[in-house]
Amino acid sequence: MIATGRQGNPAARWLTEALIALAAFFFVMPVVLIFLTSLKPEAEIIRLDSLLPREPGVGIKENFGHIFGYPEEVPILRWVMNSVFISSCVTLLVLTVDSLAAYALSRLRPPGGRVVFAMIVATLMVPGQILLVPVYLILNRLGWLDTPAALIVPAGAGAFGVFLLSQFFKGIPKELEEAAMLDGCGPWRIYWHIMLPLSRPALATLAILTFIGSWNDFLGPLVFLDSVERYTLPVGVALFQGSYVNEYGLTLAASVVCTTPILVIFLLFSRHIIRGMAMAGLKE
Repeated sequence: MIATGRQGNPAARWLTEALIALAAFFFVMPVVLIFLTSLKPEAEIIRLDSLLPREPGVGIKENFGHIFGYPEEVPILRWVMNSVFISSCVTLLVLTVDSLAAYALSRLRPPGGRVVFAMIVATLMVPGQILLVPVYLILNRLGWLDTPAALIVPAGAGAFGVFLLSQFFKGIPKELEEAAMLDGCGPWRIYWHIMLPLSRPALATLAILTFIGSWNDFLGPLVFLDSVERYTLPVGVALFQGSYVNEYGLTLAASVVCTTPILVIFLLFSRHIIRGMAMAGLKE
């Protein structure tokens, strides 16, 4: 009867799907317009005769050819490589530190572990901007300013990852751990051979969210980096847009270069994000 009741109101279902489609259209349309406009020559952008580019080849040559053809003026490939290196290192560090901390707090149950876990989760309510000054002073004392370490090392202390993985680890049956102990496995081998393989959905979710967050980070690189050649892509693109504020084709092309990798990663791994978050949320 429940299934019949759900299927018995097609008007409500169609209305819900129409509202979802309309909301998706409004969210996606600005991104589509940015991509389409970046393919237009500057004169066509100013005229705004149509949404679709009439001469995409000319637009690609003018816009993308310029930002990739003058590395001494726009070192965008260097910014891309900086973003890839820093985001990859941050992701690897977060997965290592957070998985070890989550395993210790959720499975080893050290004395005072609940208090420590509560303190870690409580840090999620602290705005990151408040920590900029003390982190800057620490990095200055260590001599790490204007280096990749200034962005990689502080990002390793991620409270969200500890919370997510702890919830996932708690749902793994204890019988697996006990059987491994009977076979002579210690905590390290249990963590490496049992916990990590069984936690791939949660680890994939955390890796994707961490990589995207590090790639899109603007405030950290802006504060901790000084050299233009060390900038990450978001800060470099912002600098570029400030220099070419009246050349819409170039600024939109730079925005496309900054946005495309993240869109591709999200579209490819979105199902892993949904699955990992759903499975972690069901754990007790």
